[in-house]
Amino acid sequence: MEPGARNLITDVPGLRVGNAQDTALRSGVTVLTADAPLTASVAVMGGAPGTRETDLLAPDRTVQAVDALVLAGGSAFGLAAADGVVDGLRAAGRGFAVGPVRVPIVPAAILFDLLNGGDTAWEETPYPALGRAALEAASAAFALGTAGAGTGALTGMLKGGLGSASLMLTNGVTVGALVAANPIGSATTPGERHFWAAPFEIGEEFGGLGPDPRAGLGRSLESRKHTAFAAQAGANTTIAVVATDAALTKPEAHRVALAAHDGIARAVVPAHTPNDGDLVFAVATGARTLSGHGPGLAEIGHAAALCLARAIARAVYEARPEPGDLLPAWRAGNAAG
Repeated sequence: MEPGARNLITDVPGLRVGNAQDTALRSGVTVLTADAPLTASVAVMGGAPGTRETDLLAPDRTVQAVDALVLAGGSAFGLAAADGVVDGLRAAGRGFAVGPVRVPIVPAAILFDLLNGGDTAWEETPYPALGRAALEAASAAFALGTAGAGTGALTGMLKGGLGSASLMLTNGVTVGALVAANPIGSATTPGERHFWAAPFEIGEEFGGLGPDPRAGLGRSLESRKHTAFAAQAGANTTIAVVATDAALTKPEAHRVALAAHDGIARAVVPAHTPNDGDLVFAVATGARTLSGHGPGLAEIGHAAALCLARAIARAVYEARPEPGDLLPAWRAGNAAG
C-alpha cells in the first residue's frame, strides 16, 4: 500500500473537502461532500461527543446515504455549521427525496475550542456562514494544519489541527482519512519531538524523525492544555472521517469506522477518554465492488486505521505558529519541521 497522489482523503475519487475559518474566532469548519450521496456510518468511542444526525447512520436506520459531513469547532455552537451546509445543498437540488421535497442529510460532529484565546463575544453564531463557505470551497485540494475545523485545535502538549492521509490498496481500492485533532492526550512522546504515530509514517510526511528510541513511554499524563484552561467534559475531542471508493453497506461502513478508531489509539496517548468526544465517520462512494466480506473489508479497515494515525500526526506537524497561541506549534520547536 502506498499513498495516493495528494496523500489526502480526496485521493478517493469523487470526494471534495472545503475549509472555512475565522482567524479572530480561532475556529472553523471543514466539510466533506461528493457529487452523489455517500453510504455512511459512524462509531463513537469518546465519553463526551457533540453530534448532529448521527443516529441516522446506525445500520438499521432508514436513510442509507448522506450528502455531506461536517467537522466543526465551536462546541455546541459549531453544530449550526450544518445549517449552512444544508442551505447550500438545498439550493443545489441535493437531498433525500420525500415526495416533491428534498432534505439534505448532513451529519456533523464538533470539537471544543472556545477557550483557546479566540473572540467568542458574537451576538449571532458565525458557524452557519462558515459551514456554507466551507461547502462552497470544497475541492480536491485543501489546506492542512491551522485550517478549517483544526484552526483552533489543541492537543495535550502542542497545537492540533486538520490532517489527512491516503493509501492505495493492492486490489485498486483507495482509502483515506480526514481528522480535526483536538485531544486531551498528546500526539507526541515526552519532549514533543517524536510522534506516537511514527512507526506508520510513510516517507517524511510528518518530519521523518522516526520513533522515539526510549522505552517505557506513555506513563505520564502531563498536559499543557490543562494548565492553559481547566479540564472539563467536552473540552477535547478527535473527530474524523475515513473514506473508500469500495462498495460498502452501512453495516460494513460501521465496521470500518470501528476499525479506524485504532488509528486514534496509535496516534494519541491517552485516547478515548471520558473528556474526549472521539468519533469516526466512515463513507463509501461505491465505485469499486468487493469480491467478498473477508480480506477485502478487513484490509479496508486496517488501511483506514493507518491513514487516521498518519493524518493525526500530519495535523500537528502542519499546524502554524501564530501570535497569541496558548500552546506551541510542533514546527516552532523542531528545526526539522
